[in-house]
Amino acid sequence: MGNRAVIELEQSGLGIYLHWNGGRDSIEPLLHVAKEYKIQSKGKYFLLSSLCKMIANSFTSTYSPPVEANPIDTLDCDNFDNGVYVISSNLDIVDRKFTRYPEQNEHDFYGMVEYIKEKNDEFFITNNSKD
Repeated sequence: MGNRAVIELEQSGLGIYLHWNGGRDSIEPLLHVAKEYKIQSKGKYFLLSSLCKMIANSFTSTYSPPVEANPIDTLDCDNFDNGVYVISSNLDIVDRKFTRYPEQNEHDFYGMVEYIKEKNDEFFITNNSKD
């Protein structure tokens, strides 16, 4: 059992498997925060590794370590939960695969954004001010 999903980076052949927190109500806030951190501006490998880090920081107890980007054909894409979210290099969901059920909508978007930022700001926001 789980709330599985795969996040696939469009035209890269790479994806990230999530065993839990794979509902759209977790994925959209995650991508929103990632956009705020501008991880998309440094290339696909930085984007994917940063998403892995954000997932591990935010949902540590729900993932089997390590969270890493893998070839899409090795991941459980047809997982009977949330399927695959295909994302663009701009971190927009551009396609869905293997969806069977209505989108999950249990978590408050802004509550999830705040939670994800709380767990990740220290890693993605640099403080250049001198105290």
